[in-house]
Amino acid sequence: MSMRDTLEQALNIPQGETVHRLQAAGLAIASEDTMAQAIHDVYCGIMADHSHPNEKDHDQARSMIAALQKVAAETEA
Repeated sequence: MSMRDTLEQALNIPQGETVHRLQAAGLAIASEDTMAQAIHDVYCGIMADHSHPNEKDHDQARSMIAALQKVAAETEA
């Protein structure tokens, strides 16, 4: 089951509506793979010496996700 499917099932929202609602609120869903791809696209860009996210992009993605989770947890407290 995809991340989107799991989230829609958990929130009991019609299929396809979850991501639309999140985007409309200025939010995004990220996994290590999607974050690594975004980091690669933004920071490596067309001048990159590699065509896909490399290990450094994945390391940065894991760090970014951990930082976002920390901030979210502190906000909820």
